[in-house]
Amino acid sequence: MSFRRYLSLSLLLFCVLLTGSSAWAQIPVVGDGGPGPVKAQHLTVEMVSMAPSIAPGGTLDVGLVITLEEKWHVYWINAGDSGEPPRIKWTLPHGITAGPMQFPVPTRLPLGPLMDFGYEDEVAFPVKLTAAKNLKPGPIHLDARVDWLVCREVCIPGKAHLGLNLTIDPKATAPAQPVGALGEALGLLPKPLPEGTKLKITGGKNEFVFDLMTGDRITDAEFYPFDTEQIANAGDQDVEPLSDGVRLRVPRAPELTKLPATLHGVIKLDDETSYEVNSPVVAGEIPRQAGRGAVPAGAKELTVLAAVSLAFFGGIILNLMPCVFPVLFLKGLSLVQSSNEERGRIRRHGLVYTLGILVSFWVIVAALLILRAGGNEAGWGFQLQSPTFLAILSSAIFFFALSLSGLFDIGLSLTSVGGGLAQKQGYTGSFFTGVLATVVATPCTAPFMGAAIGFALAQSGWITFGVFTALALGLAAPYLLLSFQPAWTRLLPRPGAWMEVFKQVTAIIFFGTVIWLAYVYGNLYGSEQGVYHVALLLTCFLLLTIAGWVLGKWPARWSSSIVAVLIAIFALAVPLYQPKQTTLTWQPYSEQALNQARAEGKPVFIDFTAAWCLSCQVNERLVLRSADVQHEFAKNKVLLLKADWTKYDAEITKQLASVGRSGVPTYVIYPVGKGAADVLPELLTKDIVLTALKKDTSHESE
Repeated sequence: MSFRRYLSLSLLLFCVLLTGSSAWAQIPVVGDGGPGPVKAQHLTVEMVSMAPSIAPGGTLDVGLVITLEEKWHVYWINAGDSGEPPRIKWTLPHGITAGPMQFPVPTRLPLGPLMDFGYEDEVAFPVKLTAAKNLKPGPIHLDARVDWLVCREVCIPGKAHLGLNLTIDPKATAPAQPVGALGEALGLLPKPLPEGTKLKITGGKNEFVFDLMTGDRITDAEFYPFDTEQIANAGDQDVEPLSDGVRLRVPRAPELTKLPATLHGVIKLDDETSYEVNSPVVAGEIPRQAGRGAVPAGAKELTVLAAVSLAFFGGIILNLMPCVFPVLFLKGLSLVQSSNEERGRIRRHGLVYTLGILVSFWVIVAALLILRAGGNEAGWGFQLQSPTFLAILSSAIFFFALSLSGLFDIGLSLTSVGGGLAQKQGYTGSFFTGVLATVVATPCTAPFMGAAIGFALAQSGWITFGVFTALALGLAAPYLLLSFQPAWTRLLPRPGAWMEVFKQVTAIIFFGTVIWLAYVYGNLYGSEQGVYHVALLLTCFLLLTIAGWVLGKWPARWSSSIVAVLIAIFALAVPLYQPKQTTLTWQPYSEQALNQARAEGKPVFIDFTAAWCLSCQVNERLVLRSADVQHEFAKNKVLLLKADWTKYDAEITKQLASVGRSGVPTYVIYPVGKGAADVLPELLTKDIVLTALKKDTSHESE
């Protein structure tokens, strides 16, 4: 699912068309309740047992077995950043009881910038049955309703009606050796920590540190929490082998503002060994020892000289990446156009360009070292973790691409602007062209870079500084060599009409980069808020397009430039401005809660919404979460109920029908007293809501 969230964004606009229509049809159920496997989309499900019979007063392990198509997966009890675990609803004969569904230890399933916890290929979920002592011998049938979510690039919910035939037999015995998928799953269930094993969990500002002492050296470990929003699911879990155990560093979830009293989860040591733990968290910081940071595989045996060499060659290759090559190529063409200049001046421009790259990289290294000194972990491209940086970077590249595509003309490109400044205003243009090359390089990683940067970030500050300097020199090297050997520019094509076509092709590359940056930007806000913030970023792009049109319509005029700058400033303010919002607690909708509030004469506001409803998300963020509306809710003691229709819910569907609606968004206010429901328009404004609240919360409405 590396593009699942991106795909969801693309489909949301289509989903808006559904918001006023009837509910999604209920998911079709496969199977007739009989024994045997049942085929569904991308998987096969079956109820199995470890034996054909169960003794009165005895127990028997049964389970749900899911066999998946290649590259499809289902989820653990904590699905990670997205997804839902399978569920079983039993209908059992009298005297038979079923325990909770048990989950074998999962694996980490990377999903682009996200991480899920789940299973691929085949998995079994054991359930322990218990038979009453007074059961009479004979056949029995177990009925199970199962639902799941299976995912790859897309997620598909499924349901099945399964069954299992057993016999009540006083002579029944447990199998001597568990076999099959269910037997394997029973062996993979997390076990309690062995006697004598010690575990200490230290909670720091940015990470949890697990010190597991088993008496033996351990080289691998992973932690899976049962509770959500405790760890950064996609963060690197850094393993530090110890002589008598292991130290595992797990990054905290950004939204976890307060340390939990305990951490409950599974520590996995290998595919066959895992332990369920529920241990107290002790506040504190455990500093990393020099050289024991999170070093990628392949970087652990590097020497300083090898890391510097890899960084230099990685920087050279970085020039060939789609995000950097157009800048370098266009800068090289500027050398062709300035070949008549004095050679010493061209060389000085090359050195100043190199200085621009070096200074930019040194700023990045300084930020990395400051973050590291404060206990934070950051790596190459850490700027892309900042929504503000992403909004500015994507907007700048988008505006640049508009110029290259021909909407307006700011010269050959930003790099040629740098060249023009170099000719007219000294070396400022060449310096900032180097800065530009560094900025557009930050989203890219070239071969050799990963190992070198991983090594550098685990070393002292001076070594980190040296490796990044080598990377900067590698990035600057091709243009610097051209400036010292202008004759080599003969290898480049001569200027001509083809350059316009190349500019437009380059614009396509940069527009593609902008799409990717917008995808990353949305993921920084999570699945719900991400859609809203991407919409704001797209609005910024629209305004920037208008600014570009102004420059193209009235070129070379101060008035048009001033108007374009003002529009661009307003455009950037759209995604960067975050209004202060207060947040009240919304309760899940239930008919009981509504009836109780109405019986007590309280006003009630019901938000019929769904995660796939774009209009719902916009109304919620712009209106329902606004300070004015939240203040009125609190002032009038309005009971807030959220009727989440993301999945089909018969009770919510019935309530919608009672107010004459069949889809979302729908907003209903039940006034003070016994007055009739007040149904608001699908598109909300603050005035609409505030006027309705004033009317429906006054005693005149009783």
